[in-house]
Amino acid sequence: MSDPAHMSIEDILDNFSLMEEWDDRYRYIIELGRALPPLPETARTDANKVQGCASQVWLATRVSEGGADGPTLTFEGDSDAHIVRGLIAILFVLYSGKSAAAILKVDAFVIFDRLGLREHLTPQRSNGLRSMVERIRSDAQAALAAVH
Repeated sequence: MSDPAHMSIEDILDNFSLMEEWDDRYRYIIELGRALPPLPETARTDANKVQGCASQVWLATRVSEGGADGPTLTFEGDSDAHIVRGLIAILFVLYSGKSAAAILKVDAFVIFDRLGLREHLTPQRSNGLRSMVERIRSDAQAALAAVH
């Protein structure tokens, strides 16, 4: 299993396309989540808690000075649900380490539709996913606003 931090979304899409059974895809998502670095206890705060998720989800954002592209955002996260940890790992492949402007250009829902994930998630998980994406986009917008 590759480290999600060194994967591209194309790697994940390719791996997904090789699996025909949804059980295998769920296991793959869970494996991606297991590869996430542990979230420090100090980051498990109410401020980092993502509202709107059925399970417990924490998302910590670190903003650093970027170059010409503006501020860069790096994320850490965790959940008490294995499948949600995997969704977090996929979101981090999409967003972590990218400039705020680049983050705002990426539509995670298009990617999740390409993976076929949205129709295989419960409504609660879909709402939680939406809440995580909104939080990441909101942090990117705030980072850009702080620069201007």
